Amino acid sequence: MPELPEVEVVRRGLERWVAGRTVDAVEVLHPRAVRRHPAGGADFAARLAGGTIGVPQRRGKYLWLPLEGRDLSVLGHLGMSGQLLVQPEDAPDEKHLRIRVRFKDAAGTELRFVDQRTFGGLSLHDTTADGLPDVIAHIARDPLDPLFDEDAYLRALRARRTTVKRALLDQSLISGVGNIYADEALWRSRLHYERPTATLTRPRSTELLGHVRDVLNAALTVGGTSFDSLYVNVNGESGYFDRSLDAYGREDEPCRRCGTAIRRRPWMNRSSYFCPRCQRPPRVVS
Repeated sequence: MPELPEVEVVRRGLERWVAGRTVDAVEVLHPRAVRRHPAGGADFAARLAGGTIGVPQRRGKYLWLPLEGRDLSVLGHLGMSGQLLVQPEDAPDEKHLRIRVRFKDAAGTELRFVDQRTFGGLSLHDTTADGLPDVIAHIARDPLDPLFDEDAYLRALRARRTTVKRALLDQSLISGVGNIYADEALWRSRLHYERPTATLTRPRSTELLGHVRDVLNAALTVGGTSFDSLYVNVNGESGYFDRSLDAYGREDEPCRRCGTAIRRRPWMNRSSYFCPRCQRPPRVVS
């Protein structure tokens, strides 16, 4: 699933091509694409029509389009394969086109939500006083947010009775980090994914947070990570950070630091990739 860098790349594209445009009409072509909008597709289309898109916003892995002059936002759930594409109006429809948004201007482009696996979708939500869709008001700030409170995060991290990778993926503690970038930051920090957070000193926690930021920024620079054609930016282009991964997806390949074969282990219905030499597992206290 897309993580912070991929979502930020999409957000920037939408800011360039969609912000300030007024919606003319909306077509909902598949009911699952609006299943998070309880009133249904017709209501979604009717309420969005006539609205002017503000500057697209993001918190962690969540992306939304505020509507100017209204306490309402379009929240985008990309899921496993969702794509928000800006396409010429006369471009052929994609096979898995789910929602089409037409605009009142003469720019000649429209916004399309394409989703092969239909796990994603769009929905309208009231916004809070902070400008967030109400359903994501509990999501923590991400480490690239200028208002991210590093001291508060470091205190909360050590206070959690959990393991370090679980803490990195806890979106109520720190947002934007998913499985790929957690494994990459842990490899850079030489920390095993099962290391208890209570054993992390403040310097080690600070170092880990620095590596999280470095990994996210490096991925953002090259457009994120794309293992297939399912994640693309608004122009349909893939990211290239998969070429720079040090741990994730590199099972049996040599560690770039010590040469030991990278291992993969099942973890919470996902996989964790790590170097068994550089990232030694924590000792089990009997």
